[in-house]
Amino acid sequence: MSLDYTPAPLDRNATFYVAGHRGLVGSGIWRNLQVSGFTNLIGRTSSELDLKNRKATFSFFAETKPQYVVLAAAKVGGILANSTYPVDFLSDNLRIQVNVLDAAREHGVERLLFLGSSCIYPKLAEQPIREDSLLTGHLEPTNDAYAIAKIAGILQIQAVRRQYGLPWISAMPTNLYGPGDNFSLKGSHVLPALIRRYDEAARLGVPSVENWGTGSPRREFLHVDDMAAACLHLMENYNGPDQVNVGTGTDVTIKELAGLVADAVGYTGEMLWDTTKPDGTPQKLLDVTKLDQAGWRASIKLNEGIRNTVQWYRDNRENIRD
Repeated sequence: MSLDYTPAPLDRNATFYVAGHRGLVGSGIWRNLQVSGFTNLIGRTSSELDLKNRKATFSFFAETKPQYVVLAAAKVGGILANSTYPVDFLSDNLRIQVNVLDAAREHGVERLLFLGSSCIYPKLAEQPIREDSLLTGHLEPTNDAYAIAKIAGILQIQAVRRQYGLPWISAMPTNLYGPGDNFSLKGSHVLPALIRRYDEAARLGVPSVENWGTGSPRREFLHVDDMAAACLHLMENYNGPDQVNVGTGTDVTIKELAGLVADAVGYTGEMLWDTTKPDGTPQKLLDVTKLDQAGWRASIKLNEGIRNTVQWYRDNRENIRD
């Protein structure tokens, strides 16, 4: 299979490896592939296969010989984790990516989708952020190590296309949420953090909840099930060197987001805002024109997705790590 490959439906009986199949994104992709009729899915937990171990990764590919791969495995975390452990986020993600991509190339993987993050774009990129904004400005300092690793992954996909002619592709999702998210106190992103905080306030009858900042920054959120559907759609309908933004094309303020979460958990107390705390970037919205041209649009409304995620959190609350 070469770059002149015309995207087409994938073979539902082919071996399909989802790297990171237990994470937020990977588990969503796994569910979507099952529903879509794929019969030979393979995945390994990090305890079963350490993708940072090059020898083990190559042995796994030699043994299983997957025809298709989605690389969703990554070390991820919120602002605190990223700013505290930049070496870990850079080193671990680079090793995972290089090992998987090199092994996939050596063992003849036909179609591969590399997943990155919208943090690859410059901190002050023009809104909404187009794919050609990549490498045009300075990164957000709090997660630049993670962003550099993901940029390296995009460039490796492009290099594989140039040097080996393989029709591999990259996709960059916006802020994701949904079942399987990280709700830990130290490592969670804004939406799961709000869900945990407001759910606890509702259960304990706390009269008010204080949030950081003014609530004015605008953010885009995509349900992981929509992300998973977009991944399969791109693998079957897109073949190009440029990464594809995956999002909804719409955003909300953090204050609006907190209101949606409060409604979903049934919290009726007061929402307070500590304006001495930083707001962060005023807006972060992806331009999804390329994705739209490829024939895909998000379908899960934010309020619906938040209710779904709250229910999952409540069902699994006892097992959530701190």
